[in-house]
Amino acid sequence: MVVLNRIYTRTGDGGTTALGTGERRHKFDLRVTAYGTVDETNATIGLARLHTAAVEPLVDAMLERIQNDLFDLGADLCTPETDEKPPYEPLRIVEAQVTRIEREIDTLNAELNPLRSFVLPGGSPAAAALHLSRTVSRRAERLMVELAATPGERVGEPALKYINRLSDFLFVASRYVNARGTKDVLWVPGGHR
Repeated sequence: MVVLNRIYTRTGDGGTTALGTGERRHKFDLRVTAYGTVDETNATIGLARLHTAAVEPLVDAMLERIQNDLFDLGADLCTPETDEKPPYEPLRIVEAQVTRIEREIDTLNAELNPLRSFVLPGGSPAAAALHLSRTVSRRAERLMVELAATPGERVGEPALKYINRLSDFLFVASRYVNARGTKDVLWVPGGHR
């Protein structure tokens, strides 16, 4: 159980923040930037849910689970994997979370017609918000992949898979809330030259 009685601590006033291990890092550190962008993704999903709650309860329930997963992902990234055994069991993204989001993608995608063009972000407010979440999640993924490629840093394979599947989910969900894809706004290459 997390208890937050005091919101400001002044410990970050010097430009550093604490990881889950207690180690302090600069606030611009790649690991901090990665989990901060995961948090940003979560916030954009919260905004998308303002639209999905009323129009698509199935998608909204999926998004609620994803928001919880994103807190798990933030905790995973906040506690770097090391060769030393920590004094507690760190929270990590697990394969079951990846499998669940894949099943949810398949569930939504089964009702969509195949695409014949790229989709422009828009159509409905819910779809536009989900597209925004998709682009922010892609940025989080790029940062996580960069972090994983950085010498001395580790990112778990399930975490990398999860963030990759998330943008796929958000794309499919945007089409689903666009009247099962019938209200998608399609790209017309060179259409406005």
